[in-house]
Amino acid sequence: MTSADLLPHLEAAGLTVGAARMTPLTGGVSSDISLVESSSGTLVVKAALEKLRVKDDWFADVSRNRVEQDFFDFAAPIIPAHVPRILGRGEGWFAMEYLGEMPNWKTKLLSGDADESTAKLAGDVLGRLHAASWLDDTARTRFNTLPNFHALRIEPYLLKTAERVPEAAPILLAEAARLAGTQLALVHGDYSPKNLLVGPQRLIVLDAECAWFGDPAFDTAFMLTHLHLKALLHRDAIHLVSGFWSAYSTACGHDLEERTVQLLLCLVLARVHGKSPVEYLSDAQRGGITRFVLAHLSQPPSLETLTAAFDQNLISP
Repeated sequence: MTSADLLPHLEAAGLTVGAARMTPLTGGVSSDISLVESSSGTLVVKAALEKLRVKDDWFADVSRNRVEQDFFDFAAPIIPAHVPRILGRGEGWFAMEYLGEMPNWKTKLLSGDADESTAKLAGDVLGRLHAASWLDDTARTRFNTLPNFHALRIEPYLLKTAERVPEAAPILLAEAARLAGTQLALVHGDYSPKNLLVGPQRLIVLDAECAWFGDPAFDTAFMLTHLHLKALLHRDAIHLVSGFWSAYSTACGHDLEERTVQLLLCLVLARVHGKSPVEYLSDAQRGGITRFVLAHLSQPPSLETLTAAFDQNLISP
């Protein structure tokens, strides 16, 4: 269903009144997202794509749109100030509140704005979500979505990278199997700067279509992957790692460091060789990242040691 096809459904649901204007929003690869304006107000509508907008063939079940809705419903009582309100929903789509001109955190990081308070808030929000859902049977049942997570994360990141970097394949394949067999807490699955809208002392979590009851270390590693890579553009971003990690660890209350570091290395490598490569790295940086990961993957150090080594070997030169 295209965005334009949704207009009659929005009107039937009472979400628009009279003539409505739909403006596509940019930035996503997995869904059509549009701003809808009518005499009844402004909202955002999201419909999942069967084929994602990336170079490789990457298909995923559009039922993930419902998974994202379920995530917001579950998270609302836990982090009410940090998720959008769902205004209406239908087959393969949902409408949510329009939050105004809030920038996403990726945009601010790419501009060199390395605000530690944002990193700490991002860590605190994620930690509270993981802590509240830890071994929760309701979440386990509701987010029994491993096939969806496999299609969106395990296959395109870990398994595809294992094909392309055979030296790392045994560890990547083992990590993929371990991930698939871990059930601890509700995982957002795409907890990254591009999916966090930020304002003064405010943070809104978006794009939860990968949500899955599994290993919360995936979320921490995913975010830390982005912070390390952003530091290759603006060095100050490397100082956000400790702020995010400290706030997260305090809020979560569980020790995930060892698994986080292992996954961090795997995901950094995947952002060079997987189906969703980072767009802002040079060939020299891609080569340096590959060598760095291969040098540490078999014996991952502590997060502090790894971040210092990343800074010394890939940023400071």
